[in-house]
Amino acid sequence: MKRLRYAAALLAVATALSATACGGDDGTKQNAKGELEIWIRQAAGSDSAKTAERLAQAFTQSSGIPTKVVAIFDDFETKLQQQGAQHKLPDIVINDTAQLGNMQSQGWLRQVDKSTFAGADKISERAWKAAVATDGKYYGVPFSAQAFLLLVRADWRKKLNLPEPKTWADLAALGAAFTKNDPDGNGKADTAGFDIPGTTQRGYMSWYASSYIWGNGGDFLEPAGTGKWKPAIDNAKSVEAVKWLQDRFCVDKSVNPGAVNVNTTTAHEVFEKNQAGIYLVGPYVLARFVKSLGSDKVEAIALPAGPSGGPGALAEGENVYLMAGSDNEAGQQKFAEFATSVEGQKVGMNADNPGAIVRLPVNTSVDMASVRQDPRWLTFKKVYDDAGVYSPPVPNWAPFRQTAADAINAVMADCGADVQAAMGKLAGQLGDLLAKQNARA
Repeated sequence: MKRLRYAAALLAVATALSATACGGDDGTKQNAKGELEIWIRQAAGSDSAKTAERLAQAFTQSSGIPTKVVAIFDDFETKLQQQGAQHKLPDIVINDTAQLGNMQSQGWLRQVDKSTFAGADKISERAWKAAVATDGKYYGVPFSAQAFLLLVRADWRKKLNLPEPKTWADLAALGAAFTKNDPDGNGKADTAGFDIPGTTQRGYMSWYASSYIWGNGGDFLEPAGTGKWKPAIDNAKSVEAVKWLQDRFCVDKSVNPGAVNVNTTTAHEVFEKNQAGIYLVGPYVLARFVKSLGSDKVEAIALPAGPSGGPGALAEGENVYLMAGSDNEAGQQKFAEFATSVEGQKVGMNADNPGAIVRLPVNTSVDMASVRQDPRWLTFKKVYDDAGVYSPPVPNWAPFRQTAADAINAVMADCGADVQAAMGKLAGQLGDLLAKQNARA
């Protein structure tokens, strides 16, 4: 009821704005001289924030519409929530695909009509799937895609004369060797195999574990009719994947110390400070690691298929969201069209340099090999094309990811935990969330 009241209030604000704005030829509101405020989930002053600034400047030069980029990393969703409560949403938000349901359910997002969106046919259908809400309608425009694979310390692997992992058994053996066999040659037991951001913060533990779950043919939820789902985290393949991860924590002890409290910011540092050698991660840190470690020390390897299924790997990215209540709807759409054009995508890709905000282009007309010379990007693209799995399009994925993170984190922190029992309990919790969102079969 609270969400309905808020959505109605926001609609009233949007209607009031409409009465004072000029109308475009297509019926959208527009204030051509009005500045578009663009929020992006990046650290202020970072290379990525600077890339976003260049994208906005290129759009302004092309369209004449002024822009203001606001880069926020810490507590991005909280600050956006505050703006929503005050009816002061920005015009554009570039944010994770997994946040679509959370924002759409609060009435923050304008629906996108593919039939009137210039260049819609150039955006890949796989990417468009991440812009669809549970009602089957589009509430975002795909901007960037990515899939997760293993970044491995090539120099450590070669020093220990070990092959590229082709199975999960190979991968476990590689992690154990990196932990026990002094791969950096300093005579100290100061390295780990797996670099895992296993904190519950922002649901990181389930976010990380999802590639293993999908990579073994498991899932958190499975479809059970149109718009309906049922829990799948307690099926045999899902449990096997979570147990495999627990064994890395508890049997091999080949995981970075304190992993259950580590977020991605710290995990990045663990890898580049020679503290761990296998990092399941997206392509956004590739340029950073190449620069800090040296290109020859970093190799990109697809996560092998699990013993009972796969292949599968987390696919995600960012959408351009056109926020409700803007007095320049025409400008919002023009920005989204520019950001997904070949020109906009190339600016966002930032060649091989740090700070890419377009990891894998969603525009199928972009020849990635001509923009980036590093062949590891093509490995990421192949994983995305062949094995990428987006989170289920339930009304709001955020509480599912957080609840799963809490449960899986607890299993990793307690080596005596019964994985089957824990995942059975989690299945019940996910079922309750489905019922609350009217999505349970």
